[in-house]
Amino acid sequence: MAVRSLSDLPSINVFVSLIGLLMLKKILVATDFSERSDRALRRATLLARQHGAKMHLLHVVDDDHPRRIVEANRDQAESLMRALSATIRSEDGLQCDWSVRLGAPHLGIEQGVEAERPDLLVLGPYRRKLLKDVFVGTTAERSIKSAGCPVLVVNAVPVDNYTHIMQTTDLSDASAIALSHFGALRVGRSGRSSVLHVFEAPALRLVMSDTLHPEDRAHYLDDEKKSAATALSTFLSKIKVPRVATLLRHEATSAAHEILKAAQSEQADLIVISTRGRSGMQKFILGSVAEQVLRSASVDVLAIPPSVSEASPEP
Repeated sequence: MAVRSLSDLPSINVFVSLIGLLMLKKILVATDFSERSDRALRRATLLARQHGAKMHLLHVVDDDHPRRIVEANRDQAESLMRALSATIRSEDGLQCDWSVRLGAPHLGIEQGVEAERPDLLVLGPYRRKLLKDVFVGTTAERSIKSAGCPVLVVNAVPVDNYTHIMQTTDLSDASAIALSHFGALRVGRSGRSSVLHVFEAPALRLVMSDTLHPEDRAHYLDDEKKSAATALSTFLSKIKVPRVATLLRHEATSAAHEILKAAQSEQADLIVISTRGRSGMQKFILGSVAEQVLRSASVDVLAIPPSVSEASPEP
């Protein structure tokens, strides 16, 4: 279901009413048996216990090797998955099954999502590199772009349920539906929730902005903040988001940097972000704000991909 404009309220309300039928019922966890994947597995287990959801473990064996090596790796993976799922069933009391697929990691995960149709895909943190652009093309980035469900990247070591979830919005249509989708999943319902909007102050980006008197600059910024507060309140009321704390930050540096600073100052342990924003400016597409947040965040990040905003969910 495509939504052309936030003013097209009937279309948005129909989508929101459909999405309200969703809950967190099935969690797909991709694991490569590393310590990073252990974080994802632990967080998925906590969420499954909190929501009574089923778990499905997925491992992808890279088939770009001689056949005998691929077969040996597959056999070993199946043995490990069998034992791991049995432990989760016995120790955590959860429904848990598993599968092993052959292929490139991101393609195997994409196939797993298509086959299992989970409400949430959980990944461990990607391997951080020195070069800023190496994130493009990695398994996490490709999975987020191709998955037809929210993707949770677990950066922090899980200790307990989330205590403060910070949702983000740029007031776009995709963001509206992403927030509604997140609300329907009821993740972190027992903790604190807030919505952050990073607003612009165009005049401060002008060449002559440095000549503004400090008092005039402060008044201008205060007016822009009040306008942003009104816009955010109107936005949230139209999409029927439950009452939450609202946060505003001026985009003094970059939207991603302000999001990360807000998460730190507000002690958020989960950031929720749409991977598509203003349709014309393409500001929140993966590769800019969302990518920067995913690359630099020390806390967990839940990315709502474009496909969620473009397709009607099934009851």
